Amino acid sequence: MSGRTEERGVLDGVRVADFSRVLAGPYATMTLADFGADVLKIEPPAGDDTRHWHPPVDADGMATYFGSVNRNKRSVSLDLTAEADRAEALRLARTADVLVENFRPGVMDRFGLDEASVRAVNPGIVYCSITGFGAGAGATLAGYDLLVQAVGGLMSITGDPGGDPAKAGVALVDVLCGQNAVSGILLALRARDRTGLGQRVEVNLLQSLLSALTNQAASTLATGTPPPRLGNAHPSIAPYAMFRAADRDLVIAVGNDKQFRALTQVLERPELAADPRFRTNGDRVAHRRELTVLLEQSLRAASAAHWADRLGAVGVPAGLVNDVSEAIAFAERLGLDPVVGIGGSRTIANPIRLGTAPAAYRTPPPALNDSSPAAWRSERT
Repeated sequence: MSGRTEERGVLDGVRVADFSRVLAGPYATMTLADFGADVLKIEPPAGDDTRHWHPPVDADGMATYFGSVNRNKRSVSLDLTAEADRAEALRLARTADVLVENFRPGVMDRFGLDEASVRAVNPGIVYCSITGFGAGAGATLAGYDLLVQAVGGLMSITGDPGGDPAKAGVALVDVLCGQNAVSGILLALRARDRTGLGQRVEVNLLQSLLSALTNQAASTLATGTPPPRLGNAHPSIAPYAMFRAADRDLVIAVGNDKQFRALTQVLERPELAADPRFRTNGDRVAHRRELTVLLEQSLRAASAAHWADRLGAVGVPAGLVNDVSEAIAFAERLGLDPVVGIGGSRTIANPIRLGTAPAAYRTPPPALNDSSPAAWRSERT
């Protein structure tokens, strides 16, 4: 392999008719667009709801929520309640490789844009449907991230042990579902390469969350007992939590006995490694409260940054509890280039890196209706 960077994205030539809005769908289609797909965002006359979710706004006056998931796209405005615009939408779908929608089940049917109608004019289409709770008994339930975090169990294991259930600080389930949509679309495109046939891709918020619960779901299935809230502690590892230093909080994530011994050496408390309560990970999990008290007695002697540097130097995972600005700055110091600027907007870079076909940041999030439907269709013919 020469290592030469390709001039075109790996998805160059793939056309995506994007009927999705808010977060999960737009996150998925932006990922495809970053790697070269031609994404046409089809919006109602008022635009995607997130265009109006401000403040804050970026340097161009665009809502940052909308901007965070819509770069590298074009926009057309269609009123799908109007017959002429529905006909135009179907013409757009006819020239697409992928269609993405996240309406409630049944809405695309009313618009004449359901899978059967689209496949009748475009047999090779990959039709991706994103829902909150599937198209069966949960079809009538509104798929909002907060709701899914609640009914999907995430809030029950998030928050302090004696406090209230808590949601994640970002619409995490939407993002997970968007990532699953990308995976499903790429799998379907690969299958089409082999068979020539398009197919339906279905993802939903609830199953995306249940899958992401991983060890917590596995524990529940194995024991029949739902896990409790542990705050920032881990159900199976200790010390693996947040601790208070002299000035601020830091996280120490000890994963094995060797790391624990190194931790006790740095804290000048080597006797803790020989203490029967803490000798093995299982012992430490059983006595995590006593261990936390003893560790924080030592940690309060110096700053969190001091301990993070000392512990990192001996291979003990540790770091400050950063705010978002500090987190971005940390990634920059590591040379990860986390921020990209396009026009007047700055957004977080795509996290996927390909050796010779990296993500490209060609255009800022589109103004509403900045493109012509006829022009987009004619580019394929």
